[in-house]
Amino acid sequence: MTVFGAYSRYYNLLYKDKDYPGEAQYVNELIVRHCPAAKTVLDLGCGTGRHDLLLAEKGYEVTGVDQSGEMLAVAHSQRETSKGQRFSSTFLQGDIRSVRLDRSFDVVVSLFHVMSYQVSNDDLRAAFATVRAHLKPGGVFIFDCWYGPAVLTDRPVVRVRRLEDDETAVTRIAEPVMQGNDNLVEVHYHMLVRDKASGAMDDLHEIHRMRYLFRPEIELLLRETGMAVIESFEWMTGRQPGFDTWGVCFVVRG
Repeated sequence: MTVFGAYSRYYNLLYKDKDYPGEAQYVNELIVRHCPAAKTVLDLGCGTGRHDLLLAEKGYEVTGVDQSGEMLAVAHSQRETSKGQRFSSTFLQGDIRSVRLDRSFDVVVSLFHVMSYQVSNDDLRAAFATVRAHLKPGGVFIFDCWYGPAVLTDRPVVRVRRLEDDETAVTRIAEPVMQGNDNLVEVHYHMLVRDKASGAMDDLHEIHRMRYLFRPEIELLLRETGMAVIESFEWMTGRQPGFDTWGVCFVVRG
């Protein structure tokens, strides 16, 4: 979980087309369905905080935790500059495998495949223990991950993205390396960044190790921490998971 150093500087640009409002609304609908009286939300692996601010707009008191100080700096900046609106949101630095906040929440979320960054059984077990330690009895845990059957059926391939805003142009090359015995995809990112004003170039390299998960192992590790899956489905669509659903959402009862 020590990635997203230099990457964080361009994170929001790289994902500028990501439907954060739609995803926040989707999560809100799940919360309303499974925990209608919920008022407090903990986001583990909050990144730059965009989901958190949108959930706070919907009336939740949101606490975001992330290990990356660079990501959290962006989150704090966005919170302060969001059209002057007051958000009930807090951002804290911590490792989601070990952080303890000495309080509990109605809902815990972990979005955008954060659980797939828990690459060992011990990592995932520790992250689930953190969830359980902060979830009120009867509360709900919502997370998404890379789904094993789809990753093995529709293998990852080299991808190139080119994005720009008024100041910066970014070309990102993602080269995946499968590690089948560990259920991992090691994604090698190479980013070429050009400052439009000065013409200066930056050449960045990062490796993100992603674990693809299967429902039986998720159920087993959740059961160890006293939690159980309520339902699972393709992220944002509600379709049953299958060989073509890379991103699967799990709703868990504490």
